[in-house]
Amino acid sequence: MQTDNRIRRARPDDVPALVELVYALAEYERAPQECHLTADQLHIALFGDSPAVFCHVAEHEGEVVGCAIWFLSFSTWRGVHGIYLEDLFVRPESRGTGLGKALLKALAQECVQNNYERLEWSVLNWNTPAINFYNSLSAKPQDEWTIYRLTDEPLKTLGS
Repeated sequence: MQTDNRIRRARPDDVPALVELVYALAEYERAPQECHLTADQLHIALFGDSPAVFCHVAEHEGEVVGCAIWFLSFSTWRGVHGIYLEDLFVRPESRGTGLGKALLKALAQECVQNNYERLEWSVLNWNTPAINFYNSLSAKPQDEWTIYRLTDEPLKTLGS
């Protein structure tokens, strides 16, 4: 299996760059006010005692310019894990260089190597460039499902 030397697993010293990328993604997705991630939070999530989040980074000339932040999912119907891609982002000036595809390929390789049967993610309905990119990879939209989310006060109310 051929690997792209521009893609690697994240290291602890990548955390500040990763936080910047997450904030840049929030800006791109028109929701900067919703992003509250700190370097400490991300460091613990990725490198703490029980990491449940993982990350690959894309480098260009020694600088982290993209990332794929992901975690394991589980399919009860298939009986195996999969990968849920939380964030895929490449800085605008590095787009069109194959880094996004290389990041997704690295995650697909994780799936193949570990016998995971799914690689899934969400995309905003208005994000036509991303949708076109995913379609070019033969990814299929799952439009028979609607995502629901509880946060903030409704989550606290239900959990109280």
